Amino acid sequence: MFALPMFLLFIAFRFGPSIAGVLLSFFDYEITGALEFKGIDNFKRLVSDERFWDAMRVTLTYAVLAVPLVLVTSLAMALSVRRRFRGVAFFRSVFFLPVVTSLVLAGTVFVWVFSSGGPVSVISEWMGGSGESWLNSRVLVIPALVLVGVWSRFGYGMLILLAALQEVPRELEEAAMMDGANSWRRFWAVVFPQLKPSLFFLAIIETTGSFQVFDLIYTMTQGGPARGSYTLVYMIYDQGFKYYDFGYASALGVALFVLTLIIAFVQRKVLGDKK
Repeated sequence: MFALPMFLLFIAFRFGPSIAGVLLSFFDYEITGALEFKGIDNFKRLVSDERFWDAMRVTLTYAVLAVPLVLVTSLAMALSVRRRFRGVAFFRSVFFLPVVTSLVLAGTVFVWVFSSGGPVSVISEWMGGSGESWLNSRVLVIPALVLVGVWSRFGYGMLILLAALQEVPRELEEAAMMDGANSWRRFWAVVFPQLKPSLFFLAIIETTGSFQVFDLIYTMTQGGPARGSYTLVYMIYDQGFKYYDFGYASALGVALFVLTLIIAFVQRKVLGDKK
C-alpha cells in the first residue's frame, strides 16, 4: 500500500508517455493538436529517409567506439584504486567528479579544448598534424565526442566495478597466488569471472546512454559538420522541436528503442549468463 502511490506515478509519468509515443508514431500530429491516422506511413518514410540511415551510422559508430572504451577505462580505474593507499579516497573522488559535472558546462569547455588554437590542436601541430579543430572535421568529430563521453561516464562504471571488486573473496586470489599464477592469470581466471554480472549491467547502461547521447552534441556540434555527428536522438529532436513533425519523431523514437533492444539482447548472449 505504501508503494502504490509511487507505482501509480511511475506508471503515469514513465509508461504512459512511452505508450503514447508508440501510438503517436502511427499518426500525423500537428502542433495545433490535430491528429490524422497514417498507419505505417511514418515507418515507410523512415526506411526511405537517407538522413535516418546517416543518423543510424553515426549513432552506431559512436556506440561502438564509446562503450568498450568506457568499460576498459572504468575497469582500469577501479583496479587502480582498489587497494588502500595514502590518498586513495581523493583519487576516487576525482575520478567520479565528471559524473556529477554538468554535461552542458563540460561540453562548452571542450568546445574550446578541441577548437583550432585549443590544447588538442596545439599538441596536434607539435606532432606534425594540421592543427584544425576536431569539431570541424567529419573524421575527427566522433572521436572527439567519444573522448568527452568517456571522460564524463567512466567514473560511474568505476564505482560499480569497484564495489564488485571488493566482493571478490581474497582467499581465491591468495590460493591462485600460492599455485604460482601471475597477476594477469589471477585477474583473468579469478577476478574477471566475478565481474561479469557488473560488466553486463554496465554494457547495457552505457549502450543505452551512447544511443541517447544528446547534451554533448547539442552543446558542441549541433549535429555537424555536414551531419558528421547527427545521431538518432538529435534527429528526433530536430524533427520534433524544429519541424514540429511529432508523428515522424515518435517513429524515430520507436526505431531507436528497437535498436537498443536488439543490441541489449546480443550483449545478453555474449556477456550474460543464466544468473
